[in-house]
Amino acid sequence: MPKKTGTRTYGKLRGGMPFLSFGTGEPLVFLPGLTPHHEPPVGTERMLHAAQVETFADRRRVWWINRRPGLAPDATMADLAGDYAEALRGRFGEPVDIVGFSTGGSIALQLAADHPSVVKRLIIVAAAYRLGPVGAAAQRRVAREVQAGRPREAGAEIVRTLGGGVRAQRVLGAAGWLMGKSIYGKASADMIATINAEDDFNLRTRLGEISAPTLVVAGEKDPLFSEDLCAETAALVPTGRFLLYNGKGHLETLMNAGLAADVFGFLDAQDVYRGDSATG
Repeated sequence: MPKKTGTRTYGKLRGGMPFLSFGTGEPLVFLPGLTPHHEPPVGTERMLHAAQVETFADRRRVWWINRRPGLAPDATMADLAGDYAEALRGRFGEPVDIVGFSTGGSIALQLAADHPSVVKRLIIVAAAYRLGPVGAAAQRRVAREVQAGRPREAGAEIVRTLGGGVRAQRVLGAAGWLMGKSIYGKASADMIATINAEDDFNLRTRLGEISAPTLVVAGEKDPLFSEDLCAETAALVPTGRFLLYNGKGHLETLMNAGLAADVFGFLDAQDVYRGDSATG
């Protein structure tokens, strides 16, 4: 059963998919980036996840929804998207607006291509039709470090990639090493399965099938999903628009103070000019 903390609700959706929900208004579903495990977040972990999406909660009821636990080792992005489709149909029963960040953005693109009936509008933040070579290599190293029982090294590797420049990456790498044991010491096989699924992911030839109005937001200095990859993703979606944040890295793109205004500007424009398919 969902539990309530003030105006916030948390629990599990169909298939055991953990969720956090808060805010007011129409639903806005958020698919997060790679997480160490797929169990419901608690304590500080829950607060950190909520902080990533709280700027949307003034106008929308935000639904942070993670992947289900117990993934098969050979799960594909299509499998993960299918889990989301089933959970969203069971909870909402109609198309909803979706924001996908990083790995969640990759899955959101797969969801829009495979299950268009559940996606109303789509916002892809710091993600593209495939993971860039730097990001793919980094995630494979994270998987190896976790499997070798070296959580500090895994933390340093993955947190380093969130920065947008050599200096920022060095600082974040050190912070990731310090936090690594507490975060990646409890990393599960679900994280490894998700990394493997994204490693094989390439939706380029199917982007033309996405019918939902789509905004792709990229960071100029994102080492995981480059500006070129994100721009190409937007260009190949028939209703795609592209927005670049100059000087921003991976996590900085999500945490940019103007993101919520840009997202709502896109959604409001679609409400007024429904059917507009120009590419920005």
